[in-house]
Amino acid sequence: MASEQIDSPLVDLLRQYKLLQQEYECEKEMFYQQTQRAGIPKRIRQGVCWYPVAPRRSYYNSLNQLVVEINRDENDETEHNFEYGRPVCFFKFDDAGQLRYFNFSATISYVHENTMLVALPHPDALLDVQNARELGVQLYFDGTSYKTMFAALTEVMEAKNNRLAHLREVLLGGITPQQREILPTRLMWLNPSQEKAVNRVLRAKEVAVVHGPPGTGKTTTLVEAVYETLRRENQVLVCAQSNTAVDWIAEKLVDRGVNVMRIGNPTRVNDKMLAFTYERRFESHPSYPTLRSVRSAIREAIARVKRLKGNKKESERSRLNRLRDQAIELEIKIDAQLFGEARVIACTLVGSANKILNGKTFSTLFIDEAAQALEAACWIAITKANRVVFAGDHYQLPPTIKCIEAARGGLDRTLIQKISRRKPETVSMLEIQYRMHEDIMHFPSKWFYRGRLQAAPEVSHRNILEFDTPVEWFDTARLELSEDRVNETFGRINKPEAELLVQQLQEYIEKIGIERVLDERIDFGLISPYRVQVQYIRQLIKHNRFFHPLKSLITIHTVDGFQGQERDVILISLVRANEDGNIGFLNDLRRMNVAITRARVKLIILGDAPTLTRHAFYKALYEYIGERGKIINL
Repeated sequence: MASEQIDSPLVDLLRQYKLLQQEYECEKEMFYQQTQRAGIPKRIRQGVCWYPVAPRRSYYNSLNQLVVEINRDENDETEHNFEYGRPVCFFKFDDAGQLRYFNFSATISYVHENTMLVALPHPDALLDVQNARELGVQLYFDGTSYKTMFAALTEVMEAKNNRLAHLREVLLGGITPQQREILPTRLMWLNPSQEKAVNRVLRAKEVAVVHGPPGTGKTTTLVEAVYETLRRENQVLVCAQSNTAVDWIAEKLVDRGVNVMRIGNPTRVNDKMLAFTYERRFESHPSYPTLRSVRSAIREAIARVKRLKGNKKESERSRLNRLRDQAIELEIKIDAQLFGEARVIACTLVGSANKILNGKTFSTLFIDEAAQALEAACWIAITKANRVVFAGDHYQLPPTIKCIEAARGGLDRTLIQKISRRKPETVSMLEIQYRMHEDIMHFPSKWFYRGRLQAAPEVSHRNILEFDTPVEWFDTARLELSEDRVNETFGRINKPEAELLVQQLQEYIEKIGIERVLDERIDFGLISPYRVQVQYIRQLIKHNRFFHPLKSLITIHTVDGFQGQERDVILISLVRANEDGNIGFLNDLRRMNVAITRARVKLIILGDAPTLTRHAFYKALYEYIGERGKIINL
């Protein structure tokens, strides 16, 4: 910790730059291994490829991009990593059966289930895609987001005698954050710690942190902070690391009556979400039909210029220039009106570098889920703001980092984490949680939050069954189960433990009664830190007829997949069982904090106690459940 305080901001930022370079090289190499050396079936399983696909309709969208609709088999349920903004490349198999890549890359503009819209670089690319037999599409290495982060870090390091330089010294250096002198705002519908957090946000001149442990109403608090800020300021920027997180906060602001404009396409596809995207608003503008006609005339004029010669060519070229001037004038007019009406601009952190936002600055930037964002990504948005409000919980999921050396070097240390440690006076922690039974809450509260969390009265003692035990640990040690290593992913699997988990789930549902589960919509979450274990559990549930009527009430995912979610009953398979006490991935206690705190009324953990309790955290958890809950030796 001492080294953090001694380092100057420039040394700190330069280290981030070098660590980010390490991560960039590592991810590029991993991507090459995944996509170039692996066969097509393996790429499909890894979620980086669709094959075969069929091109459907094509058209120019409101941003004047040529897009083509791509479909895969509607029965294909393979999980994938395709999402808005990611680059892709197309391939085909030639007559000799050789895989051939097209010599252009494209960008995803929309994905939903088995349909994808891809923005192409030029009309010739569309012809290549439409004429290909046995067409496939796969993710292309995304160097753009890295270039954007490198550029942001460079801009912050080079900033002198301006607002960005001042923010750099406040956030990372020795300058003390200042506060405005304003009277406190009473918000009767919030609890005291939420109200205090909103008031700290309003007073902050440069920075405020809303620390929201699980179930404490972080989003509610942040929405109120944005709403109250907009009573004092005209427009703010709201960002998060992922599209899903941006959608979530944007939807809540829309529900609060705020005019939100979403830059980039939403992940949660419904009319309500699409209605406030920049693209949809652009299309709905009264001047858009005129602009569309002008753009169409421009494309026709370009084709004529290529065909004509002499004076006719020059005349057509002059006409083309006039049309282009008219299009630019209309685009500027529509853009200015849309931004003039919007009170909140919402986008991902990397998305804040979108050319639509070029030259725009904001009085306040709100960064939600800031603990999951790389520091460099945060700086992209901070370069556009006069002050910044971070919201998140650095005791939950960290940023996803591929390079172990970079993570160890400090790339996983986020900006919200640094500020919380160095400038504790900027932090407001939310202290009342509305999710968990008191017995589920107590251990994470003590281990991660210095015992400051309290359960709201309405949740503190609720149960599904009378005289039920909210926390249980099924110790598998006597069964002598053992973990297996899966070569393809270097993940871990423990099949007998997965089978036991499914058995315990069935027994618990039978105790409640299926009719009651269905009637009251009691829901269940099955979690494992290991993806291969999750996949195996999914197969067990899918092929067990008992669970068929309950399909919509059972979610099976990794810890990362459960971030931000909650369920009535959570079952966790910890997988690790070996004589050496190796727990690998489970050493990241932030993930376990997320896993435990998803449960509202019942938490069931399955794990080999002798393996796990060699670690202080799991030893303390095991002992806590022994005192407050129930240990079941199988």
